[in-house]
Amino acid sequence: MSPIGLAVVGAGYWGPNLVRAARGTPALWLEWVCDLDLQRAQAILDPYTPVRATSSYESVLADPAVAAVAIATPAATHFDLVRAALEAGKHVLVEKPLTASAAEGEKLAALAERSGLVLMCDHTYCYTPAVRRIRELIRSGEIGDVQFVDSVRVNLGLIQPDVDVLWDLAPHDLSILDFVLPEGTMPVAVAAHTADPVGTGRACLAYLSIWMNTGVLAHVNVNWLSPTKIRTTVFGGTRRTIVWDDMNPPARLMIHDRGVDRMEASSVGPDERRETLISYRTGDISVPALPEREALPAVMAEFASAITEGRPALTDAGSGLRVLAVLEAASLSAEQEGARVPVTMGANR
Repeated sequence: MSPIGLAVVGAGYWGPNLVRAARGTPALWLEWVCDLDLQRAQAILDPYTPVRATSSYESVLADPAVAAVAIATPAATHFDLVRAALEAGKHVLVEKPLTASAAEGEKLAALAERSGLVLMCDHTYCYTPAVRRIRELIRSGEIGDVQFVDSVRVNLGLIQPDVDVLWDLAPHDLSILDFVLPEGTMPVAVAAHTADPVGTGRACLAYLSIWMNTGVLAHVNVNWLSPTKIRTTVFGGTRRTIVWDDMNPPARLMIHDRGVDRMEASSVGPDERRETLISYRTGDISVPALPEREALPAVMAEFASAITEGRPALTDAGSGLRVLAVLEAASLSAEQEGARVPVTMGANR
């Protein structure tokens, strides 16, 4: 089959990465780079490339050679850009978050479904070897039932001009949870505590608790002010515990055969029951071998495959909507000084 004609919209921070990944994907053919700043669009292309640069989004959508667009622009612009692309009959890959609100996301998901078009979220971490392995370990039952998740994603900047730290960093962790936890696991309530110690006018650090319908409690810490970069997530199971340290390439994943076990009360006498109900298990630690492979080419390959096969993408609009539902509930909780707020899921989620 002929490659799928693609346009990348947005030549800022993430756009050049999409351009590079698209040009390395045989199933895609990059036709355009579009940015309001034409010079910026031209700057990420070499002088002899056949790829065209433009500041006119209308020209991109009017080109019959373009079957799909990848959008890497600020979240506030996503709704209008994605809607225009879908109405023009184009498949869409859009940066996180899907839109600036769940209501807007619902409209886009419904439009894509009515039009028979792929609407995919670029939840890049879900395509890393480490997260794919975590998904296998959890969904195969290798670690037993998930009991808790504890995630830390902190670094120094960049403080965003249009969103707070929750909307900037937490979508990574929320999309990972949505991807790896067992089928049917859904968030039911959240509580968020935020702070702005340096007076930026928006939250720069946040602590988010998420209660799942299975009884799992997940905790996410995001922070723009940390002098050190930490990317660590712990998935605690009844049999084993996964520790994912993304800053440790030689051992990104460590699987600990250790934890706390609860004995059946009927196996001990009444005088011993209190002392023997809990036991501690200490076993081996294994480090799975993972390929060092960039995730973004896998994102582009999945986008092309979903279009070719006429199926939803692995990180489809539904996953983006579920992330938005948690973010909106978290923002409401933060406004209410950390009150527990229910997570409302719409029909398309």
